[in-house]
Amino acid sequence: MHPYEVLRRPIVTEKTTLQGDQGRYTFEVHPQANKHQVKEAVERAFDVEVTAVNIITVPGKRRRYGRHVSAPHPWKKATVKLAEGQSIGFFEGV
Repeated sequence: MHPYEVLRRPIVTEKTTLQGDQGRYTFEVHPQANKHQVKEAVERAFDVEVTAVNIITVPGKRRRYGRHVSAPHPWKKATVKLAEGQSIGFFEGV
């Protein structure tokens, strides 16, 4: 898998914005991506050094449309910790 296919979008919430001060950034990633691929993709895309990667698979929420019940596909979320003193400028001021 090409490194630029791994990262889908940044996750911007109150919690992830506060984690940015600690050098942690959160992304939605490709469902088949592993920690090594996420690390390589972030290092190549943002020119930073990654020290740790945590990945979680978020299950899809069940939704009801009248009698029909469906669930969207699960998706993967990766939290990346950068080396001391580094940051990703993309998240600044969001």
